[in-house]
Amino acid sequence: MTVSPQRLLLCCLALTLTGCTGPARDAEEAPPTATKPTHGAAGAGDPYYPTQGNGGYDVRGYDVDISYDPHRKHLDGDTTITATATQPLTRFNLDLRGFDVKSVTVNDEQAEFARKHEHELVITPAEPIGKGDDVVTRVRYNGEPTSTDEDEFATVGWLTTSSGGSYALGEPHSASFWYPVNETPRDKATFTLSARVPKDWVAVSIGKQTSRRTKDGWTTYTWEETNPAASYVTTVAIDKFTVERSRLDDGTPVLSAYAPGQEGKRELEARAEEIVEFLSSKFGPYPQRTAGGIYMSDSISFALETQGRPTYASWADLDTVVHEYAHQWHGNSVTIESWSDLCLSECFASYSEWLWAEAKDDTDLDRFYREQVDQLSGDDSFWESKLHEMGAGNEFDGMYGKSKLAMHALRRTIGDDVFDQVLREWPQEHQHGNASWPEFEQFVSERTDVELGEFFDVWFRGDEIPSDEHLYPGTLRP
Repeated sequence: MTVSPQRLLLCCLALTLTGCTGPARDAEEAPPTATKPTHGAAGAGDPYYPTQGNGGYDVRGYDVDISYDPHRKHLDGDTTITATATQPLTRFNLDLRGFDVKSVTVNDEQAEFARKHEHELVITPAEPIGKGDDVVTRVRYNGEPTSTDEDEFATVGWLTTSSGGSYALGEPHSASFWYPVNETPRDKATFTLSARVPKDWVAVSIGKQTSRRTKDGWTTYTWEETNPAASYVTTVAIDKFTVERSRLDDGTPVLSAYAPGQEGKRELEARAEEIVEFLSSKFGPYPQRTAGGIYMSDSISFALETQGRPTYASWADLDTVVHEYAHQWHGNSVTIESWSDLCLSECFASYSEWLWAEAKDDTDLDRFYREQVDQLSGDDSFWESKLHEMGAGNEFDGMYGKSKLAMHALRRTIGDDVFDQVLREWPQEHQHGNASWPEFEQFVSERTDVELGEFFDVWFRGDEIPSDEHLYPGTLRP
């Protein structure tokens, strides 16, 4: 998060009442007014999730150290968060769900702390913190991790597998179920994990595995992700994995982990090189430091683009892998500013499935588009799902169906040349940063002479089937 600096405007006042004809005297500069330390906000400003994340600081890195016993379902945690204060602070919040917090230090001094609501950890350091100061916060905690039902289909947080293992997964939040965090996509940071598990279990995470050491019947796995990551695309997965390693042609390390019963997914994972090469031809060079996948044995309702190493449910197929790899550009590298901007992540990843089918299966997308529109033209529930400004709780409703039609209609409206340019330049311009959907609309509009205001309104903010003008642009005309 970047805070714009305040500017002081100096005005020269001419002295006219005395009839003075000489140059006016310079006004003496007033001494700077000290800004009093305040409380960091208990929320990062997302209108849909006003208490998600926190204000007053910018996290640079997480160093998470956990010990987990799958038999007792008990976790001991010791997490250090390195941040920069963006305002003077007398206290600030982290997000943490459940657990018994044992101690908190800030810059190596004991800090007071309290729990508030379901996920706020309120921290009062021994001394006030100045704007721009380093803030190194260490939290020790333990207990049994929890999860929550986001809706009737999805449970997120700390999930337990049929084989007795566990993994952390979910969107819009999951990190706070296992480590203290500024849980907002606006505050991306590097991530290091040391996970200690019984020696017959394996702990897999994002980034590169930098060490593995066994002592007294326990094995500690250390993982480092140096690209900034939104907290919801961090994870740990603990199971009796079969782990395989390889490299892409460009040298990118590939690590794939298969839970018991998922070894048959090797054939699917073997296409990772082909998928990354294809998506790179569309979006530019692969932006992550690692590749691979975590194949879980349970049939949860979603897969997730955990950074550089997506996590898959047992039903994952080739389209799923293409989709989650596309997120490594759209969603992970270019991350949403607010949850109303989710189309920046999901619309691109969903349409990537169509791009793959066009290139690899010779699918006539125009024909397929018309067939889809014909089948869905009378389904009001399909068209009423908005892709932007959809309202809290509705973020995912149209992201896996309507989004594909909308993106193809955009392609036909602006033409292949401009569309291809946008696909490649957008993720390069915002690499490893954040962006909003209005910024994308402007980005596209600057690259074409076509007036797109009404098109974006009816397709991405509309709640009914577009008129024929926008439903059948270009070569889509019947």
